[in-house]
Amino acid sequence: MTVKLEKFTTSSGLPYPLGATCNSQGTNFSIHCPKASSLDLLLFENVHSSQPFQTITLQATEHRTATYWHVFLEKCHQGQIYAWRARGPRDPEKKLFFDGDKVLLDPYAKAICGQEKYSRSAAKAVGDNCARALRSVVVDPSQYDWQGDQPLPAPNGREIIYEMHVSGFTKSPSSGLDESLSGTYKGLIEKISYLQELGITAVEFLPVHEYDSQDAPKDLANFWGYSTLGFFAPHRQYSSDQSPVGPVNEFRDLVRELHKAGIRVILDVVFNHTSEAGIDGPTLGWRGLDAAGYYILNNEPSVFSDFTGCGNTFNCNSPTAMKLVLDSLRYWVREMHVDGFRFDLASAMTRDVTGTPMSNPPLIAAINSDPELAGCTLIAEAWDAAGLYQVGSFPGDRFSEWNGPFRDIGRSFWRGDDHTIENLMARLVGSPDLMNDGKAVPSQSINFLTCHDGFSLWDLVSYEKKHNLKNKEENRDGSNHNISCNHGQEGPSSDKNINELRHRQIRNFFCLLMLSHGTPMFYMGDEVGQSKDGNNNPWCQDNELNWFDWNLVKEQKPLLKFVQSLIFEAKNIGKLSDDRFWSASSDDFRGDITWHGLKPGLPDWTPTSHCLAFEISPGADGRRILVLFNASDQSQIFELPELPKNLAWDVVLTTSKPGLQGPDSCEKGTEPLLQEILLSPKSTMVLQIQLPIV
Repeated sequence: MTVKLEKFTTSSGLPYPLGATCNSQGTNFSIHCPKASSLDLLLFENVHSSQPFQTITLQATEHRTATYWHVFLEKCHQGQIYAWRARGPRDPEKKLFFDGDKVLLDPYAKAICGQEKYSRSAAKAVGDNCARALRSVVVDPSQYDWQGDQPLPAPNGREIIYEMHVSGFTKSPSSGLDESLSGTYKGLIEKISYLQELGITAVEFLPVHEYDSQDAPKDLANFWGYSTLGFFAPHRQYSSDQSPVGPVNEFRDLVRELHKAGIRVILDVVFNHTSEAGIDGPTLGWRGLDAAGYYILNNEPSVFSDFTGCGNTFNCNSPTAMKLVLDSLRYWVREMHVDGFRFDLASAMTRDVTGTPMSNPPLIAAINSDPELAGCTLIAEAWDAAGLYQVGSFPGDRFSEWNGPFRDIGRSFWRGDDHTIENLMARLVGSPDLMNDGKAVPSQSINFLTCHDGFSLWDLVSYEKKHNLKNKEENRDGSNHNISCNHGQEGPSSDKNINELRHRQIRNFFCLLMLSHGTPMFYMGDEVGQSKDGNNNPWCQDNELNWFDWNLVKEQKPLLKFVQSLIFEAKNIGKLSDDRFWSASSDDFRGDITWHGLKPGLPDWTPTSHCLAFEISPGADGRRILVLFNASDQSQIFELPELPKNLAWDVVLTTSKPGLQGPDSCEKGTEPLLQEILLSPKSTMVLQIQLPIV
């Protein structure tokens, strides 16, 4: 017996707020669509319904105010599934792309469902796609118990960021989790203790906005998530709770539990493009509502300007798109309690409606000055895919920036390249030569050597060429500029000496990262030497290439313990948390940092120099730190700075192989009174003296 659903009683509604907004009487729906002749609001019984049980046609005379269409549904509450159709002219030359056959998502949808039936190809093809379309879900954000949680302020010391994939962290069977939890927000909660023991202070999640996993080569899946479907909805496939609003609450559970552990949450957000791609892409929402308001458009050579390499560019500085971006950011802070954002290809967000970069783009200025975002961490990937590169000059003085030059010079130095010392010195002290255009503090330099995009740290020391055939792009995708070294054999090796050198180089890279002034960031799995088989662009690999291998936690325990100890030591170096640019010592002045070479006070800047030493002056902790880097292929003798009588340098750590004969094999507290150190090839040593705290 079929039960006839009772249809909702309607009234005209209000244009604000946008999206579906609940109150005790029902839900108000509002959507921006300036050129439509009429809109249909489609209401579905459940996620499996192929057709709506009620269609409400909105007419301009009753349901339109300015560019907004709106309607109020009595007794409509959280969990109701809905979608839109927009009717109007289709005239690409006039930048109009209406298609009444296509079911559209609400750009302000707080949850999205229908993924199990969704077809990207049906959204591209001619004809009605209702049975295979994604739908929006009504969400009432007030129906959640935060247990007193609030977004976390930045730590008193410096942030240590762990870039990670929410699902990939626990999706491997090696995680030991029940299958129902693996790859989910809830599964990640089970592993928070690992993050605490690692010592990081913040996680930076690859995109968790709902994205199109079908936007990938045939038989592969978009796994990284840089193909946004909705800027307000958490990705449903990462939730163990598949009820209509399950992903919303499960994501909030994750944030709340991370906050309890003292770990901040930063989201990688993709406001530079969407999943609708170019002129031949699917019509999913924005394109079918207001293409000119949401995208940068032109007429030649294609309708959609592409500064992102993904077929379209979001028109971030149009009033329509700018409002959506700001509303999204505020929502994730206010209702989801996130602590910051990393903006993917942020330079694309500085372009105007013609694609021309602006010196003071309205959106960046608005984010920079928004009081609701004042406590947020803001990080820019300060370049785009069309050649705009703004590291050190990204507009917006509150924005930190991914420091690409730090990555490149760090890789070059430890590879043993010439002409590296002077550049390396600038990166070690927070890059004041770059961060000088409104950037006030060194923490705005996000120092990294690897990230999700590119070789993993193990592959950086194991491969000299990318191996991306699995991506089905004939190895054309991914960067060819990796500044990597395989140390004698491409890929896996059974040679004991090669493997020992690779492990030592990984420890060297971590030392460079953690002992540099600025904000360190590293990618999930690097702390246990995880390989991606030389694939430097595995964005479409939902498999072991992207899943954290929990077996390595035991197999690579010495490396993991080294990283944990290094993070602990770095946190206790007071000067690294002193968020101001350091002064350098001179003959008559003791600054924050003193530069050395193989001899005290004499750094070697010659092109073939591969050794550097530096001394960090005591902070409030009273620790005086000496760091020795030997990136050459031979052992080097470092003369140590002279100390007052009765004081001696203690070895804190060394990256040399355990058991190696020589002074740099000493365990802490057993070393002789040192006046010089014979430091092995490709090695780091950290020494200290503890001064009395006055």
